[in-house]
Amino acid sequence: MDQNIKQAIVRGETSLGIEFGSTRIKAVLIDYNFETICSSSYEWENQLIDGYWTYPLNEMIKGLQEAYHQLKQDVENNYGVTLQKIGSIGCSAMMQGYIALDQAGELLVPFRTWRNATTGTAATELTEKFQFKIPQRWSIAHLYQAILNDEEHVTNINYITTLSGYIHWLLTGNKALGIGDASGMFPIDESAEEYNEDMVKKFDDLVADKGYPWNLKDILPKVYTAGEHAGYLNEAGARLLDPSGNLQAGIPLCPPEGDAGTGMVATNSVKKRTGNISVGTSIFAMFVLEKDLSKVYPEIDIVTTPDGSPVAMVLANNCSSDINAWLGLFREFYEAMGLKPDMNQLFSVLFNKALEADADGGGLLSYGYYSGENITGFAKGRPLFVRSPESRFNLANFMRVHLFTAFAALRLGFDILTQKENVTFDRILAHGGLFKTPLVGQKMCAAALNIPVSVMSTAGEGGAWGMAILASYMVNKEQHEGLADYITTKVFKDAEGQEVYPDSADVNGFALFMERYTKGLAIEQAAVDHFAENWKK
Repeated sequence: MDQNIKQAIVRGETSLGIEFGSTRIKAVLIDYNFETICSSSYEWENQLIDGYWTYPLNEMIKGLQEAYHQLKQDVENNYGVTLQKIGSIGCSAMMQGYIALDQAGELLVPFRTWRNATTGTAATELTEKFQFKIPQRWSIAHLYQAILNDEEHVTNINYITTLSGYIHWLLTGNKALGIGDASGMFPIDESAEEYNEDMVKKFDDLVADKGYPWNLKDILPKVYTAGEHAGYLNEAGARLLDPSGNLQAGIPLCPPEGDAGTGMVATNSVKKRTGNISVGTSIFAMFVLEKDLSKVYPEIDIVTTPDGSPVAMVLANNCSSDINAWLGLFREFYEAMGLKPDMNQLFSVLFNKALEADADGGGLLSYGYYSGENITGFAKGRPLFVRSPESRFNLANFMRVHLFTAFAALRLGFDILTQKENVTFDRILAHGGLFKTPLVGQKMCAAALNIPVSVMSTAGEGGAWGMAILASYMVNKEQHEGLADYITTKVFKDAEGQEVYPDSADVNGFALFMERYTKGLAIEQAAVDHFAENWKK
């Protein structure tokens, strides 16, 4: 047992990051050297209810408590200490979406997640009104669509926020949001580090005839930047997080952030000219900009780093869900043979088969659209795997094509930045579950984007670790020490990473795959429309 770590736990010289991901709620406790002391997770899954992708409130609370309980037990088992003090806490979650609360703090409608592609009309009208790209998943698009739909709950809104802001509010009572996550609710004015006042006024004017008893600024959370104190764990929050009563109130919380911001921190990609790719249920790439883009692009979102720098974001709604579904099928086959599968081994074996495949995936084609895909214009999910009699259908090609398609929609937005806007960057780093199998995910990503891709040794810790770093920064930074400097000179000073360069054969193979992919989009859309039309028949 490391006595120094034990004493740090006793004295509360630790930082806790909690992240509500799309498939896992994860908690990570780090020490003063940013090393993970303990981590835990709780698996959950979104549900399609009444036409909306959502997570039930009781599942949020259950997952939060279970993840903390597991972490607390690990600390006690490993260090003989009952967790009572923590130096700082931070909460993060999937960006965007829509949580609307009434005066009593009750949910007016079930949480509408980023995955919903139901706000097309609102997003288009607001983009035109603001001359600023408003994605369908942003909170303001959800709010305006609810207004266009004449939904009854809108009149009773007292507060709207994201999932991270909601959890932070439950723990502290403070209606706060980190600037990175806030930039996924409403456009941000970089110089003011606040919601864009002109656009706020335009929105209020747009809905003035409705006579609502609120103005937009009144119902949005207050914007905080990295390093600021955003509230303290109150008694109710302490009991919510730790029903046993051991955890003490009064712990400072940093501004809650979205998974994009924690991904930037976890990959040391906060400085200008840096970029990162985060993979999970969705996939997104973030590039910290040196200057504004020349025009508005439907495929490119403008958000911010946790310290307020502008970021070009390319987000595709679909990445690993379809791959995981196929891997589940292979697991069932394994079990049907009377064997007990090791899922880590199963992923490793099948992912590595992709390295044996034809460069282009043997003429196979896959669209992993588990949900709608905004970049390619699909409103609903229709996963599709296609082959012709001439395709070379084997396991290696099957796996390569499913890994290729995980990056395909992202590539369409990436091309806009590099080819139309000439965006350049010093490095790009990747993190997320798809990169856990050494080299395979990196190699496929490097082929897809035709650039070197690095994975840090810390990448497996994910956004919860990045959130813990933000919590640590709040209480441990030196005066006037910026977030980028703190991360570079302290957190990552000894970090090791592995860089993979694109292989020319793989790059050419991915280009052939993309030809099939883009040509097939119109065909798939027609098939989706036909399927939807005839499903009930």
